[in-house]
Amino acid sequence: MGKLLIPILFLSLACSSYHHEKEELVEEPDDEQAADYTGPYRPQVHFSPPSQWMNDPNGMVYFAGEYHLFYQHYPDSAVWGPMHWGHAISKDLVTWENYPIALSPDSLGYIFSGSVVVDQRNTSGLGTLENPPMVALFTYHDQVKVLAGMDSFQSQGLAYSLDKGRTWTKYNLNPILLNPGTRDFRDPKVFWHSDSGRWIMVLAEGDHIGLYGSENLREWQKLSEFGKNEGSHEGVWECPDLFELKTTSGQTKKWVLLVSIGPGGERGSATQYFVGDFDGTKFTNSRYPEARLWLDHGRDNYAGVTWSNIPKADGRTIFLGWMNNWQYAQVVPSTGWRGMMTLPRTLELLDTNTGYQVVSYPIKEVELLRKRAIEIKRRMVVGEADWSSYLDPSQPFLDMELIITKVSGSHTWSIKLSNSLGEYTKVGYNYQTKDFYIDRENSGQVDFSKGFAGIHYGPRRRRHDQMAIRLIIDRSSIELFGDKGEVAMTDLFFPNRPYDKLTISSGEEAVLFEGVVYQLNSIWEDEMVKGIDEDRQ
Repeated sequence: MGKLLIPILFLSLACSSYHHEKEELVEEPDDEQAADYTGPYRPQVHFSPPSQWMNDPNGMVYFAGEYHLFYQHYPDSAVWGPMHWGHAISKDLVTWENYPIALSPDSLGYIFSGSVVVDQRNTSGLGTLENPPMVALFTYHDQVKVLAGMDSFQSQGLAYSLDKGRTWTKYNLNPILLNPGTRDFRDPKVFWHSDSGRWIMVLAEGDHIGLYGSENLREWQKLSEFGKNEGSHEGVWECPDLFELKTTSGQTKKWVLLVSIGPGGERGSATQYFVGDFDGTKFTNSRYPEARLWLDHGRDNYAGVTWSNIPKADGRTIFLGWMNNWQYAQVVPSTGWRGMMTLPRTLELLDTNTGYQVVSYPIKEVELLRKRAIEIKRRMVVGEADWSSYLDPSQPFLDMELIITKVSGSHTWSIKLSNSLGEYTKVGYNYQTKDFYIDRENSGQVDFSKGFAGIHYGPRRRRHDQMAIRLIIDRSSIELFGDKGEVAMTDLFFPNRPYDKLTISSGEEAVLFEGVVYQLNSIWEDEMVKGIDEDRQ
């Protein structure tokens, strides 16, 4: 998607022959986009743009040893504007090189969200079997039609690359899928469905998802719809994704449909999911229609989708989300840039006694960022303990893996990051309500939006007294993974001074802690990138 949040235009955004026209782009990494990745809030272990505005991840694809990340980008301002596709490439999913803008607006409109596939069979005829094309399918957003009061302002376009994603050619017969008169008609996610021998597109259509089929990526027929009376409808449906997952036991395969919910309701922006079956034409939900399943229980994981073309030898389903919320995305107090991504996460499917559950946890490559390990030997905490020695205020990015055990009578535990101004962000668990939580009510700058301050809760399914948690802490964000990803929570924070104190609390009773704290390298430091390259050899 590509939200449109200008008040006067608030719209709840966000053939056998062919011709082409060439985009004029350079092939090498964009040295001119070298950015200042310092600053109090600039993330050091999460991707953010070189400068200016960024929202949804787009077109994520693996090809020829490289992971591509495209993203919604406005290069002329740190607030939303005419959408382009920014571009970055990685060989390990944690360190990135910025490349020039891949797709820019044209006479058909802004370039909203979409996906990229590798057309190995050259079904599109846009490349060859020896040099298969990378094909991008995206939404055109026609601002002229918006101003004219027309509902058909969104359609689907196509572009392709024959040089590993360095330059892109727009299909001259765009748009490839015309708008049927639906006001919200966007965010195509495309994949090859082997059983039916065709390409499948899932498309957001206001309050539901449309499913389409194609033999060649250029001509599409509608197959079915899903969702008008299913799940949450607190906001417009956006950024769908459909993929197959094996259960962790390996006994069953199910299909998972991700759907992001635009601004609305208590959560603002959030991502729900459905687990069910897909027969090549229709998706069927396994749960009762009213069930609401959330991928992340924090406030800042939105519009996420999965990488396509991951090698079978790898086998993972890898997800990435935009770490923000449309309630306040345009006013968060960063300078010269806005928007960052979550860490890439592996998605798995758990078969529980209450139904299937999608779990998520950081990809193993995150461990490449670890530079120093400090062991926390098994210790009893009663009241509060100072763990500030684990925190380097000049580089306050950590990866914490902890085993926490309740001692009889304990009601809660918490981990607090704070500074000398009395500002803090706290994560913890309440044994009585059985909820994880992130508290950012007094985290620093919170008054830029009435929707920012608050305490957010993530329900725990397990009931035994010992739990494993992992925390990834960056300069202005925290990601919590409880019980190996059965609970995930992502929140931003913006302290007026860097947090320089780390404390553990068990209330008035005792809790056992043990684990490891890893200090992390910045993904933007040349020496660190060099070290990772050496580790790969």
